[in-house]
Amino acid sequence: MNQKLYGYVRLARPANLPTAAADILAGVAVAGIVSRTDREIFFTVPVVDILNLVFASVCLYAGGVILNDVFDYKIDAVERPERPIPSGLIHLKSAVIYGVVMLLIGILLAFLVNSVSGSVAMALAASILLYDAIAKKYDFLGPLSMGICRGINLILGMSILGTLGYWWMAVIPIVYIFAITLISRGEVHGKNKNHIVLAGVLYAAVILAVLSLALLYTDSIVLPLLFLVLFSILVFLPLIKAHSENSPQNIKKAVMAGVLSLVVLDASIAVSFSTWWYGLLILALLPISRALSKLFAVT
Repeated sequence: MNQKLYGYVRLARPANLPTAAADILAGVAVAGIVSRTDREIFFTVPVVDILNLVFASVCLYAGGVILNDVFDYKIDAVERPERPIPSGLIHLKSAVIYGVVMLLIGILLAFLVNSVSGSVAMALAASILLYDAIAKKYDFLGPLSMGICRGINLILGMSILGTLGYWWMAVIPIVYIFAITLISRGEVHGKNKNHIVLAGVLYAAVILAVLSLALLYTDSIVLPLLFLVLFSILVFLPLIKAHSENSPQNIKKAVMAGVLSLVVLDASIAVSFSTWWYGLLILALLPISRALSKLFAVT
């Protein structure tokens, strides 16, 4: 692949993009458009609407991480000089245009579904820019703002029918991403055991919240529980290792595990509102993310 093209691809964090799609698919399930039985129609809305929201989310996420690198280019020049912008592979102005265009495409795709989805996408774009430009500089506001972006992304999936009846469920990804962002604070220098402990508590709270949803909205707790067990293994093992050996390398692995495991969290939410095959459909995004993470940076 051409080096410059490869640089543009790297800026968009390809390994993370399936997690954005998973948020949408989970939100779609919460909205109630997925069949609960094996004999009924696959979806109760046009598949093109689902795809529009999936690609809207992917574009918004990509635009966000691209512009994050734009705002961070001076810091990256010192801490991560190998990245596309500080290395000189991608010009700063080109990266700005790239990021803005991706945000605009994401908003447009959402408006193709309905006006509510378009409005949610605009709110998400604004939240992304707030995080990139201002919020991430603060210890509390940064993780909270990042979590809000993920929460709105879940709401974007829920908006497929033009209503937002379950908007309060956004608190689950908000808390979860808040925890991951806390861990990432030690990714460069290490020494963040207190943050790791707090993140573990927040992870446990998220698991209990999803389990509660499953008890309320599904006839069988078995499937959501299986997904949550897998989720717990994937996030807690690297977190424990990062606490016992508090090195930047282990912290980075814990962050990467947290980000990629969002797919499993979304799948556990989805099976509480839909059926087993839909959860597996979302879970299939995990090996894609893992494969891409071997080629591209997650953080």
